[in-house]
Amino acid sequence: MSASASPSAQQDYRLPTDVKPTHYDLTVLTDLDNNTFEGIVHIDLQVNKETSSIVLNSAKLDLGEVTLRSESLQDVQTASSRDFDTENERGIFSFAKPLPANAKARLSVSYKGELTGDMLGYYRSSGGKDGELKYTLTQFEPTAARRAFPCWDEPLLKATFSVTLVSRADQVNLSNMPAISEQVYKPGSTDNEPWITQKLSSLPNPDQWKITRFETTPPVSTYLVAYAVGPFEYLESSYKSPLSGKVRPLRIYATADVISQAQFALDIKRMVLPLYEEVFDIEYPLPKLDTLVASDFDSGAMENWGLITGRTQAFLLDPKTADTKYKQNVAATQSHEVAHMWFGNITTMEWWDNLYLNEGFATLMGEKIILVFPEWKLDAEFLGGSFFRARALDAKLSSHPIEVECPDANMINQIFDHLSYAKAASVLRMLASYVGEDRFLKGVSIYLKKHMYKNSVTKDLWEGIQTATGLDIPKMMDNWVKKMGYPVITVTEKEGGILVRQDRFLETGPADPKDNETIWTVPLNLLTVDASGKPILNKDILLDEREKFIPLDTSKPFKLNADTTGFYAVQYSPDRVAKLGQQAAAPDSPFSLQDRIGLVCDALALSKAGYTTRTYTDLVWDAIATNLTAIVSTWWENEHVVEQLNVLRRELFVPIVKQHGFEYKTDDAHDVVQLRTTAIEQAASAGDPWVVEELKKRFDYFVKTGDDSQIPGDLINIVFRIGVQEGGQPEWEAVKRIASKAKTPSQGLAAMRAMGRSKDLNLAEDTWKFIMTEARDQDTFYYAGGLMNNPVTRRFLANKFKENFAAFEKRYAGNFGLIRWTELSFGGLSSDKDYEETAAFFKDKDTSKFDMALKQTLDTIKSRAAWVKRSTAELTQWLEKRGSSKL
Repeated sequence: MSASASPSAQQDYRLPTDVKPTHYDLTVLTDLDNNTFEGIVHIDLQVNKETSSIVLNSAKLDLGEVTLRSESLQDVQTASSRDFDTENERGIFSFAKPLPANAKARLSVSYKGELTGDMLGYYRSSGGKDGELKYTLTQFEPTAARRAFPCWDEPLLKATFSVTLVSRADQVNLSNMPAISEQVYKPGSTDNEPWITQKLSSLPNPDQWKITRFETTPPVSTYLVAYAVGPFEYLESSYKSPLSGKVRPLRIYATADVISQAQFALDIKRMVLPLYEEVFDIEYPLPKLDTLVASDFDSGAMENWGLITGRTQAFLLDPKTADTKYKQNVAATQSHEVAHMWFGNITTMEWWDNLYLNEGFATLMGEKIILVFPEWKLDAEFLGGSFFRARALDAKLSSHPIEVECPDANMINQIFDHLSYAKAASVLRMLASYVGEDRFLKGVSIYLKKHMYKNSVTKDLWEGIQTATGLDIPKMMDNWVKKMGYPVITVTEKEGGILVRQDRFLETGPADPKDNETIWTVPLNLLTVDASGKPILNKDILLDEREKFIPLDTSKPFKLNADTTGFYAVQYSPDRVAKLGQQAAAPDSPFSLQDRIGLVCDALALSKAGYTTRTYTDLVWDAIATNLTAIVSTWWENEHVVEQLNVLRRELFVPIVKQHGFEYKTDDAHDVVQLRTTAIEQAASAGDPWVVEELKKRFDYFVKTGDDSQIPGDLINIVFRIGVQEGGQPEWEAVKRIASKAKTPSQGLAAMRAMGRSKDLNLAEDTWKFIMTEARDQDTFYYAGGLMNNPVTRRFLANKFKENFAAFEKRYAGNFGLIRWTELSFGGLSSDKDYEETAAFFKDKDTSKFDMALKQTLDTIKSRAAWVKRSTAELTQWLEKRGSSKL
């Protein structure tokens, strides 16, 4: 809830505050044989205001008896009436005698539910070597704890939890805290919880059930509560706290068939935990930290306190075969989730409008600051993985502020996007660069200590960093989080210096005045050189007005946004761009790798939006040679342009393949591995016969022999793709078998993506049938991505999704599925006709669960179409001129 929301607006979508939960005694019995769960929850309440009714969250549950015990009334009451608000997922229980203010009470509710495969609430999954093992786990974020037990399902309403799990005796039971007791039920015995005694004594073979009790949690929001039941095995390690010297156990759980692939993620957890403790000067507060790997999981991973959960692709890898990028993703995911143990778990946002306080920090800390692999050049990797993806989304008119109102569950689900994660992380990175990373982290530590086990809003974070730095942080940062968009800084060289001006950047071109009202406080991060050519960095200059003159010797090299730390684009004159290009390429360049990436990507963004003039064009197309995949994807229906671009790609990348070859050595530098992989992928995508033939040969050998030793892990994606693209039914069947039962998650991912890459529309139909009937719900997006990235099937995918929209509505009701499918099915289209047809299709549909994604996707189609119309002539002219100049 943002500070600006009125009390009446709050009442529309927030629970009443008459009572507040302080503790839950939660008992859950899991019956995997019948796909059901049931239990009882006792909730201790603090009464803030006299009331005779209690309102809490409940969804998809069959509620039994509801009783209320109050010491002040010396009475136990049964609810006299009950009503359910299905739209807002609430139960309203009325009682004859009102609870007096300042009293304490205990609400008891029994409940039953179905274990579905919906991947939210408390749900079932399946795995194991034959796929027949069944187990259960929870996924409560953002609003699905109410599907597992009646509760006050809002992040502000923290309480302690004592969890008891009742299961078959041969299962492993897990929760946030360590188990304090576990015993097989003895018929005729009496349990401290009468509900357990009554339930188990009524079952056949009650001695085949066990009861596991867990330690009580610290105060925690409901979305972070977790439990799981199944035939899990584990790997174990530990770490020693640098603050207290305590040794804490660390485990990672999975089914027996894949547990051997979990060591890398466990090692990452062991490495980063002590680093977080040192950086924040706060010890990890729980007695243990587990990770559970699941075969069916909606998002990538989830930061449940003490029991991180996630999909196989997020945590499992074979270190001998996994490609470098896959290793980076596993490491980043585990580190990201561990960061949440502080950001989100110790200190939690008051309401979902401040989601970025969780996700932005976890992205920045977990994926850039903490990870201990200097050879990965994580700050530069951050630009491609987070920074520019966020800028692309935020350049749309349909963007939203980082801090955005969330009046219902539909809106909450939709803000788990690149703005809450990647833009938030990017502007926090910008702030850290401006104030200095050490002072930034000191301020973060102050913020966390002040709000331990509590909730927070944006101003609390700014106060912590302001205390550490003495700077006016709200003045600098408020517009970055409360307003959508970001500026383009236009640099005009004048006598004695430069004039800099800020305007909102839009992918469709210069903003209209009504869309250009925000003035950001922009750290210009000015890089210059002294007489000896040594770089000088001035971090003190802020642009907090529309225009500003900066004295500067423009005869020497200079660049704004040094290290590309600022969340903005910079537009220079054509002459200055030419000089920057020469200086960036020089052996003694003052510009960093991040500077060079920023120059290239700014050039692409400015060109795409039509900011550049014709005289600028040659420089732009030269600068964006490494962005050719994006350009080919946009002009995918113009065969002449695509072939000319492919000629350029082959000229650029085949020599690199010839230099570095196809073999990977254990002592290869990280840069060499990445360059070789990129060159082979680009040359193959551009259709180079020599590279394609080599990859086909390796794929064919694998299909015939089952021996994958000729396919290096870093090439598995492109080898599988080329195998299907250049093959027929046998090759497609081969990757289908792998996708259905892969040796490793990375191999399975490559196969899923490759199934959609055939040029044969009959095989595209077979892929679609597989998606609809055999693919796991969590994996359908990978198959769809293959179809979307294949120009032969891109429109086929859009049409199929439209034909089957009702089925997808049902299949992904309640989770993130429709958001992803909308983006994948239509985001690759590039014409006005596509825009009109897509908009018309959704006109009479209920889009409330994916409205933001739909608007952003429509904006994407519109901007791609505008780019094609605006730049086809000059692009064609440049390509033809370039080709003729080589004759």
